[in-house]
Amino acid sequence: MADVVQIQLQTASAATKWGKAALTPTATGFQIHLNAADAQRSVQKAARSLDGLGLTQLQLSGDNWTSELQWAFYQGFCSAKKQTGVQFCGDTASITQLEQLAQCFSWAKQLINQTPDELYPEQLAKQAAAFINSVAAAGTVSSHILLDEQLLAQGWHGLHAVGRGSARKPAMLVLDYNPTGNAAAPVSAALVGKGITFDSGGYSIKATESMLAMKCDMGGAATVTAALALAILQGLDKRVQLILCCAENLISSNAYKLGDIITYKNGTTVEIVNTDAEGRLVLADGLMRAAESGAGLIIDAATLTGAAMTAVGGEYNALFALDKVLAQKALAYAEQVQEPTWQLPLELWHQQQCPSAYADTANSRPVKGGGAGGASNAAGFLSRFVPNDGKGWLHFDLAAAFNNSNNAYWAAGATGQGIRTISATLLGEV
Repeated sequence: MADVVQIQLQTASAATKWGKAALTPTATGFQIHLNAADAQRSVQKAARSLDGLGLTQLQLSGDNWTSELQWAFYQGFCSAKKQTGVQFCGDTASITQLEQLAQCFSWAKQLINQTPDELYPEQLAKQAAAFINSVAAAGTVSSHILLDEQLLAQGWHGLHAVGRGSARKPAMLVLDYNPTGNAAAPVSAALVGKGITFDSGGYSIKATESMLAMKCDMGGAATVTAALALAILQGLDKRVQLILCCAENLISSNAYKLGDIITYKNGTTVEIVNTDAEGRLVLADGLMRAAESGAGLIIDAATLTGAAMTAVGGEYNALFALDKVLAQKALAYAEQVQEPTWQLPLELWHQQQCPSAYADTANSRPVKGGGAGGASNAAGFLSRFVPNDGKGWLHFDLAAAFNNSNNAYWAAGATGQGIRTISATLLGEV
């Protein structure tokens, strides 16, 4: 069994530094010398250095570890090959909270990092339902999965169109978490996740370097599922529905094509000008299903646009909302849990930014990346499918959900960024 290495946090600067990171060895392990001006990132960077040494079992010890600094260490130390190995310190309540975070983040990261051969649409829906059942009290969860032609029977034409080209057919998970004991209790919130288990781009095919990481395109589904699980573990006592829109976007003789027109359940017609703008097509169905629940709060999350990454980089998630008051609350929750989030523009007129001569709207613009303002235009498309002129709706474009390669702060793969923000918003607003 590997020795457990002790990791202490020293607030005084080191006289000497071991390597490039602010680390010095001790008799039982290492000390991290905190950079007070950038505390969390300096701890996360030191944790990456320790991971690089091949250490597997670490115990955080000493009096200087706050919960947030311990969490930053965990995020830096863990990788796609290793989601465990950090033992937290502090009082029982703090350790429990950190272990709950680790449980939810570990599940989401492992799911996102799975190969697309292992994780297909129906399997994604089943794993999400199983995870919620594992953290919820008995009798509080019910769910069903709509597959393939069942989607058409209920009017979910966008999800079916995107997924019909694959032999592994599209699926919609509708999960109901109701801890109230009252079957007639109102649905307080609905969470909607994009679950594209692999995105080739369809006939608007991606280049190899862009397609390689597209197992992560179900990151929105994993994020909202883990956020719900975290809220349940932290005492969520209101009824919440989880809706995952799961599909593979592949090329075949049956795949949807450029120039096709999809007629949605609300009557909106959409011309396909880019089959690689598929996420908004499946989310449209999920948002309408969320609206049918009567929920006063609807949150969707998706690895939706490269334009969001261009705008905010890989450290921030992008937030869109027509409900400006709710957006400010969500940004405050993000700040509270230390998940960098930035609001990008969204107005009702963004609905008109993808015009079509043949339908009410196109699903994008027929130019690379959807053209200027692509992330806002995608959000504008989604806003066509939410109730109450967008009141109570938040859209997270998860630019920070996945890294293609290692860097100084993150291992390659899923990060889980967005889970805490959505969970905190859920707990704070229902």
